[in-house]
Amino acid sequence: MAAPDRNRRTRNGGRAGARTRRGRSAIEQMPWNPPVNIDRPTEPLTPEGVHAIHDGAMRILEEIGVEFLNLEALDILRKAGCTINGENVRMGREFVMEWIGKAPSQFTITPRNPDRTITIGGKHLLFGNVSSPPNYWDMSIGTKVPGTRAMCQDLLKLTQYFNCIHFAGGYPVEPVDIHASVRHLDVLYDKLTITDKVMHAYSLGKERVEDVMEMVRIAGGLSHAEFDATPRMYTNINSTSPLKHDIPMLDGWMRLARRGQGLVVTPFTLAGAMAPVTMSGAVAQSLAEALCAVVLAQIINPGAPCAIGTFTSNVDMKTGAPAFGTPEYMRATQMTGQLCRYYNLPMRSSGVCAANVPDGQAMWETSNSLWAAVQSGTNMVYHAAGWLEGGLIASPEKFIMDCEVLQQIQRYMDPDICATGPDEIALDAIKAVGNSGHFFGIQHTQDRYSTAFYQPFLSDWKNYEGWEAAGAVWTPERAHLIFKEIIAEFEEPPMDVAIRQELAEFVARRKSEGGAPTDF
Repeated sequence: MAAPDRNRRTRNGGRAGARTRRGRSAIEQMPWNPPVNIDRPTEPLTPEGVHAIHDGAMRILEEIGVEFLNLEALDILRKAGCTINGENVRMGREFVMEWIGKAPSQFTITPRNPDRTITIGGKHLLFGNVSSPPNYWDMSIGTKVPGTRAMCQDLLKLTQYFNCIHFAGGYPVEPVDIHASVRHLDVLYDKLTITDKVMHAYSLGKERVEDVMEMVRIAGGLSHAEFDATPRMYTNINSTSPLKHDIPMLDGWMRLARRGQGLVVTPFTLAGAMAPVTMSGAVAQSLAEALCAVVLAQIINPGAPCAIGTFTSNVDMKTGAPAFGTPEYMRATQMTGQLCRYYNLPMRSSGVCAANVPDGQAMWETSNSLWAAVQSGTNMVYHAAGWLEGGLIASPEKFIMDCEVLQQIQRYMDPDICATGPDEIALDAIKAVGNSGHFFGIQHTQDRYSTAFYQPFLSDWKNYEGWEAAGAVWTPERAHLIFKEIIAEFEEPPMDVAIRQELAEFVARRKSEGGAPTDF
């Protein structure tokens, strides 16, 4: 078949936040408007505390070292002047600070729909969907089940539908009904056609990373030079705590660094298990594991866009199970935020919980996590909608419940709430009402009543009798009904026919070649 004519391609996606609809929308949601954090960050550390944690991280890199299991990475670091002993890499603090100083403090990522471009860094606050659970739960099934492609597609539809979700993370649930060798091809095809938001690649070896980069390039209608000129996608790697970076993740990290794509490194340091039981020690270890990966990226490509992620929490010391949304998790996130500002690097954190179903525990733990992200000055919030059981379950009801909270955070950051002009101080309105009467009927209220306050799409503000008369529907049940309505009305964002065909042909060819190697 002849190659598609690139001249026929049209701009992808259309106006952000808008879709042609037939009939009533499932909900009335806030428009696409990634928030800017107007609050001062919460800083539990004194300047001396910041220095102590920084010094701890530097001493880990100088005196203990981090193991790099990737031979190519070892060779690069050796040539740059690091001390190598087998797989152990040590580096001096002046060396570390010099190299991380080359990373930008802020960068953009441009997806196939340029209206969905996001800015990582500064005071920008971005939310992403749940990523990577192997299991799924919804109210129609009523139990935990392995993920499928159809479930993954439904969660991708929620990712696209909600304007408060700004980037598409990893697979919102692992579709285990697709063989691992070709799973990335099918899911990235789904992601690129169902959504027009920023894409993620798992750094799990050459084939998966190279395939995803090529599919993102095709979907954007880009030449190779255009793809390499500015970040179009990103990856997130996790160190193997304590103090290791593995082979496939470093391989993907280096490939994306060479092509100038977004890089996020997130150590998974659970205090009491993979890190010291003290939160300052866990944060220091986490920073050491992250900073050495940033150094590697900068040696490969000075100026490569990097962000530091935190996944520092604690375990339940009775069972060893990970806990999230705890006071310790919140403080660790805030402390990491202080250090990210010290290093002048963007930050990623997460909206997480340990609850097994979308209940009260799920919401208070997730809310704690999300507000810790806000307080810390986080720029990218992973897993902001849909996460359960410590990352083992994805749930559409939880996704929708979380989006109510995300919209509230977005509204909370609206400077209009804090405006102090004459119209906001409203002395004329106060004089008009005086010492009696009410403000419901005056013109000042009438001019503003429809936009004055946040309007929920999920919360039920009726009194008990009204709620009971309406069927006594609990919050997860309301979320389930909204989920079904969204899926029923969902329309994919526009994509040029020739681009879609080229994507499908690429997937078919790579499948015929075997996809990515596996041992099963």
